[in-house]
Amino acid sequence: MHIVCPFCDTVNNVEIKGGAKDIKCGKCKNSLKDTHPVELNAQNFKKHIEKNDIPVVVDFWAPWCAPCLMMAPQFEEAAKHFPLKVRFAKLNSDNYPEIAGMYGIMGIPTMIVFKNGQELGRISGAMSAPQIIQWINSVIG
Repeated sequence: MHIVCPFCDTVNNVEIKGGAKDIKCGKCKNSLKDTHPVELNAQNFKKHIEKNDIPVVVDFWAPWCAPCLMMAPQFEEAAKHFPLKVRFAKLNSDNYPEIAGMYGIMGIPTMIVFKNGQELGRISGAMSAPQIIQWINSVIG
């Protein structure tokens, strides 16, 4: 299974067994189980959504957006429920409007779930952690 390191963006080939306590990046030695959302940018966006074998949920947001700021801690809380099952990531759509435009982001916050570079589902509007968890589970099965 390929997992992109949330710290150094290195693609790791790992074997995940039932109760794997921790899996480290082969390059930077940080935990691949880290659940903090990855800050995406023009350099690492494509790698994270295309090279991870696990789904990646991207929160498209902006710093001036009050609902985005209210949802941020909920997004982080939801991420804790999916270590090595789903990678959570954030993209500041003000800083990278070309990426937001590629995906037709019209309103924020908008979350999109990707798997192998393909969009599996999207939803717009602020949500609580339980709502985010329920939505992701409905998308990834």
